[in-house]
Amino acid sequence: MSERTYNAFFLCTGNSARSQMAEALITALSKGRIRGYSAGSHPSPAVQPLAAELIASLGINPSSLRTKSWDEFAAPNAPVMDFIITVCDDAAGEVCPVWPGHPAMAHWGVPDPALTPDDRQAFKDVWLVLRRRIELLCALRLDRLDHLAREQQLRLIANER
Repeated sequence: MSERTYNAFFLCTGNSARSQMAEALITALSKGRIRGYSAGSHPSPAVQPLAAELIASLGINPSSLRTKSWDEFAAPNAPVMDFIITVCDDAAGEVCPVWPGHPAMAHWGVPDPALTPDDRQAFKDVWLVLRRRIELLCALRLDRLDHLAREQQLRLIANER
């Protein structure tokens, strides 16, 4: 019997860098076990070029990337999320919508590299932190964890650098 596929939703304000990188990383690193999605409360006009470059290193065509509003995922036909992970460094004091299905939620704050769009090292640093956290999530036996244990594990992963 094969394990089911889980959906992970990464949220941030602009959906131009951090959440885009997390979406790509989890989809690639989980090898189909976890499908990544991302969106923002106030989407930027485009994905940051340095984020797109890092995402392309996973074999993802950067022309397929687009910023999205989280409203797209609140529609009745949207995928049901198993995990909601905010990646803004300060969570911007925003109120997130209520998501159906009682997903496990956590905050994985990382600095916003889009504040210095030409700083290649800032993007790489965020990429590496997100990659480490996603590797830890992918290593979990999700099928053996109940909802509370999944949420606890997500929160513990937030402390990993």
